[in-house]
Formats: sequence, C-alpha cells, structure tokens
Amino acid sequence: MCLSTVYKNDRNPESIVMKNVMRIECKDGAVVLTDLMDRTVAIEGRLEYANLVEGVVLVKEAV
Repeated sequence: MCLSTVYKNDRNPESIVMKNVMRIECKDGAVVLTDLMDRTVAIEGRLEYANLVEGVVLVKEAV
C-alpha cells in the first residue's frame, strides 16, 4: 500500500496538508485528498508532482 504525505507549495514540515493519503482526485480546479480514516481535504490548485516511492506529493496552491 502506498500512502503519501501531501505538502502545499513546498516540501517542509510547516507545509504538510495531510498524512496517510490514500486517494488523490483532481476535479474542478481542486486537488481532493482522502486519508485512511476517509477524511477529505480540498486544495484549490494543481498537482505539481507525486513520488509514490518516497510517499511525497506536492500541490501548488492557486493564486
């Protein structure tokens, strides 16, 4: 199982949006994250990159 930590704008501890993310959806200009507990967070922006080996995802927030 590949779970990821999602960061907003840059990869540092203060930028963590959600940990243990199991699903990522891009819809209507937002990135919707869902974690193992089925909690969701939506970020207006775009998916910048995902490295599933390292468990890291970066989302660039819309300006």
